[in-house]
Amino acid sequence: MTLLSSDPKIATASSDNLRKRVEDQLLLDIPLARAMQLGISAWDGHMLRMSAPLTPNVNDKGCAFGGSLVSAMTLACWALIKLASEQAGEPCDIYVQDSTVRYLSPIWSDFDAQARLAADQSWDTFFKTLDSRGRARLYADCEIRLADGTIAASLNARFVALQPGATVNRANAAQSEVARPS
Repeated sequence: MTLLSSDPKIATASSDNLRKRVEDQLLLDIPLARAMQLGISAWDGHMLRMSAPLTPNVNDKGCAFGGSLVSAMTLACWALIKLASEQAGEPCDIYVQDSTVRYLSPIWSDFDAQARLAADQSWDTFFKTLDSRGRARLYADCEIRLADGTIAASLNARFVALQPGATVNRANAAQSEVARPS
């Protein structure tokens, strides 16, 4: 994936503006993201870091609530795909299709969810498929680590992207197609 400009200062400013615009959209359109006080703290075209304070995401034990952790990781992956799509000039509607989450250690402080494409995935393949079929699927991985680098929670998720104007029925058809055994 290429940046919008070959001038590094312009590319960085453009990337920061895009990151801020997608963060604003996330907070406006998804009330849960607002309540969790999520923020996109970093994005480099390959990795996205979403930050969350502990206080609005705490459980009855004083550590991070599992629902907040899975929501932050899912939204970090969604934002990663949204930013890449917007940057590539391929806006699309993005839906999480399924995911697997693992909770490995309690989190007692503010946390960051770091999302990136799964190892066997390619932006080029994703965008070629989206362009030719009007829909595409993509796997993304996300981790939340403790201060010492230990993985506290992880998520692997499959997302469906549809070109603008797609209906909910088209999204359901895309998901049903994947669910059928080959």
